Amino acid sequence: MASRPVLISRPGVRAAPLAEAIEARGLSVARLDVMRLEPLAETPAARSTWLDVDLFDKVVVVSPFAAECLAAALDRYWPQLPVGIDYYAVGASTAAALHYHLGVRVHVPSPASGEDTSEALLRLASLRTLDEQRVLLVAGEGGRTLLADTLAARGARVTRLAVYRRRLIDPAPPLQARLAEGDYHALVVSSGEILEHLAGWCTDAALNQPLIVSSARLATLAGRLGFRFPVVASGATPAALAAAVAGSSAPEEADVDHDDLEKG
Repeated sequence: MASRPVLISRPGVRAAPLAEAIEARGLSVARLDVMRLEPLAETPAARSTWLDVDLFDKVVVVSPFAAECLAAALDRYWPQLPVGIDYYAVGASTAAALHYHLGVRVHVPSPASGEDTSEALLRLASLRTLDEQRVLLVAGEGGRTLLADTLAARGARVTRLAVYRRRLIDPAPPLQARLAEGDYHALVVSSGEILEHLAGWCTDAALNQPLIVSSARLATLAGRLGFRFPVVASGATPAALAAAVAGSSAPEEADVDHDDLEKG
């Protein structure tokens, strides 16, 4: 089994740190290029938002790529960052991207929560009462409306700004074959959209292989899609996903010794 690769589906440059973390565990990796992240052209409305960003009380960023797009926009219009804004991130990887690109302090769910999710972010005390506060939500095109809807319900004046789009693409033919045959050590997915996309190539053999996901919500979706062995990592970071991969095994390999699995 060790000779079969771990399939990772994380898009863009973020795939490299995940691959390195898994390879450090002594496993080989094959990259599933099934999603491209593309910055959206700046509209007059977006430009107006960036010029008035200092009027917002809070900026909530949903992904590392959204953080990169935000940093690029602020660099264009603000030689010095506006003060008085509280920054929030969905997950540790997004928080790290914000800190790297902007050097700001970022509010993020506690590692003790075991979640890198919108739900965990919304449990922060500073987001519970938002009477008339202006909140900028920096996200991709489409996606879940949970953050925007919940923040508005708590009294915030929410501006949702889409800064990139996600484009799904088919796996390369050799990787389609691996999915069809279940010929891999584990499949790593941290996006519901990607999971639904990949399920179309997963036959019964693949559905019985370990599927590493980054949240209980994705594990529930995986069950609905027919995956029989979802494993919930302790988060969406490379370290958390790699630890879950190292501790996973298909049901027929349950008697093989593995590292302990970190669970969220």
